Amino acid sequence: MADPKGFLTHDRELPARRPVDVRIRDWREVYEDFPKPALTKQAARCMDCGIPFCHNGCPLGNLIPEWNDLVYRDDWREAIERLHATNNFPEFTGRLCPAPCEAACVLGINSDPVAIKRVEVEIIDRAFSEGWVTPQPPEAKTGKRVAVVGSGPAGLAAAQQLTRAGHDVVVFERADRIGGLLRYGIPEFKMEKRHVDRRLEQMEAEGTEFRTGVNVGADVTVAELREEFDAIVLAGGATAWRDLAVPGRDLKGVYQAMEYLPPANRDMAASPISAEGRHVVVIGGGDTGADCIGTAIRQGAASVTQLEIMPQPPAARPDSQPWPTYPMLFKMESAHEELEAGAGDRVYAVSTTEFLGDEDGNVRALRLVEVEGPANGFRQVPGSEREIPAELVTLAMGFVGPEKGPLLTGLAALASRDFFDPRGNVARGTSYETAVDGVFAAGDMGRGQSLIVWAIAEGRSAAAAVDEYLTGRTALPVAIPPTARSLV
Repeated sequence: MADPKGFLTHDRELPARRPVDVRIRDWREVYEDFPKPALTKQAARCMDCGIPFCHNGCPLGNLIPEWNDLVYRDDWREAIERLHATNNFPEFTGRLCPAPCEAACVLGINSDPVAIKRVEVEIIDRAFSEGWVTPQPPEAKTGKRVAVVGSGPAGLAAAQQLTRAGHDVVVFERADRIGGLLRYGIPEFKMEKRHVDRRLEQMEAEGTEFRTGVNVGADVTVAELREEFDAIVLAGGATAWRDLAVPGRDLKGVYQAMEYLPPANRDMAASPISAEGRHVVVIGGGDTGADCIGTAIRQGAASVTQLEIMPQPPAARPDSQPWPTYPMLFKMESAHEELEAGAGDRVYAVSTTEFLGDEDGNVRALRLVEVEGPANGFRQVPGSEREIPAELVTLAMGFVGPEKGPLLTGLAALASRDFFDPRGNVARGTSYETAVDGVFAAGDMGRGQSLIVWAIAEGRSAAAAVDEYLTGRTALPVAIPPTARSLV
């Protein structure tokens, strides 16, 4: 235990965000540097519990008490070794994960939990700055070839594990650059892409090959892929988005979030879909909606309004979501802070009923109505309908599963049993294997829309299954089975 009295003498503290009026003028990450003494105090708050529930909250099984103790003792070199033992990409999870580990922290029963994510970020950033993150090429090659389809966190984790096990791994990505949603779905103000690039440099030095601009199933057929590779890992994510079937949906200016965010991330200065001078409405109250808010504000939107069909969440953990589950609480992300500081608002318990257009077919407003629910469905409140200006609308309502394109339909035609589960995701057996021999599935493509830590955990675990399939044994760790679910 780092400091037996740490949780009694130190309060939870996080780094300050840069002032709103400063940070909305650029695309850099919003947090300021965190002084080392403050970080040491946060690590000291960890109680090294007899049963560390943070391990259960995190599907990666991160050794959180161990690296908190090492940071407190100023042993940063060993801390990154313990962190990398379970997590290939802590620079991603420390910035993007909503931290179910903190929700499960024992200290959180009657106090504020340990600032686990912040300690994690500081460890990996220190490791990169000190030159401790170096390539780890395999000692011997197996002669086996593995294709990984998709370069998001699940695909990258599987690829790195399999490369280090000695296989020749090729990662296919249909976009022009590697990273999946890490690259084009996550704005710079949440994670600067230099963090992705430096990890890719390590992976290339280890021997992983990346092929961009390849739509597997179309540019490369299923038959060609199976002929060239001994095993295939499907890690294309759950990218089929949920739509909003209301009148006026086809008006110009109504976009899916993943139609709006990628162009902005490709060219922050001159996106073809710009919010500049427009009244923007973001439909959906989750993280993707927050990304749209922050992007629109930086593009110079005249106003931004976020709509959410659910009622406003509580500020404190409700009895229906007891510790150590992950509670659905009211969050003040950096984008929400920027929203409230400017011409914007968050509106809860409303449903969009129609988009209204001008004579040129452009969206000019939307009509919404207040709703009661969600128990027994959402019921419209009579007399509550109203219009709000909307010259750019983004739909950030989540995803419904993987795209059923030529890759998945082609594999489904070869399947010995049902290739999809009842929810439309790729069905897996106990070892991430699909209904086609030699084909495995990891991440959201098999699990459905989930968190980055689940994607990395599945990528690591699927890699172990592939390694055993190819060689008859494996020394790679298995973080979770494909049937694992979060604490509820």
